[in-house]
Amino acid sequence: MNIREIQKKADQFEERLDVVKRESPAIKWYFGDILANIDALGSLLTGNNREIFGDFIGGHVADIGAADGDVAFFLETLGYQCDIIDFPQYNFNRMSAAYHLKEALKSNVSIHEIDLDERFELPRRYDAVFFLGILYHLRNPFFALETLAQNSRYCFLSSRIARWVDSGFWPWQRRTYIRNSSVAYLLTPDECNNDSTNYWIFSETGLRRIVERAGWEICDCVLYGDRSNSNPRDQNHDERAFMFLKSRLL
Repeated sequence: MNIREIQKKADQFEERLDVVKRESPAIKWYFGDILANIDALGSLLTGNNREIFGDFIGGHVADIGAADGDVAFFLETLGYQCDIIDFPQYNFNRMSAAYHLKEALKSNVSIHEIDLDERFELPRRYDAVFFLGILYHLRNPFFALETLAQNSRYCFLSSRIARWVDSGFWPWQRRTYIRNSSVAYLLTPDECNNDSTNYWIFSETGLRRIVERAGWEICDCVLYGDRSNSNPRDQNHDERAFMFLKSRLL
């Protein structure tokens, strides 16, 4: 199944999902366009990888840190067996939206409440996992990446990254370019969007290093956002890396 076909089907499913959400205004729906991640994959995947979804059609897929679960519910319509993995304490609406959509769509998607900040185990092995916008929210990103590599053949990953950091020493404050250094910046609880679950913002090189050391091969990578002045804290200087990964541990 080609990624272009999947993008078209995602647009059609989003229209159906919007109707369901409008009929349930009491739910505090996630504010972002979750299925826009499918469009991002259109630019990420290259060559034969654009057909990769056909490689595990009908297989088990996990949507990890799923927000309202839009990606999982969409992939179910394509014939995949989908799980949502999230944890109420960290979820935007304490997972109420995911449970509501499961009922409203008469879905067979399984929902698992798992705290990724603990020494977690996954419900099963997966053909692919979607791990989008989650890594920098974890206290122990290496453990999470390694656990996924031990239990999933493929991973679609996105995470915030940064090219610059401030020295922090006033009045001699200056910026340091970190893109080519294997580093990560640890945020204070209120430093980025006043969200205490924001922890590690990697440089691009740092993200590549941790992904590879945790057991993954980087098959494709694309960058979005501010590719000149990205830093760990400012929303208007946000940069994201999207990666398609293949496990070296399975």
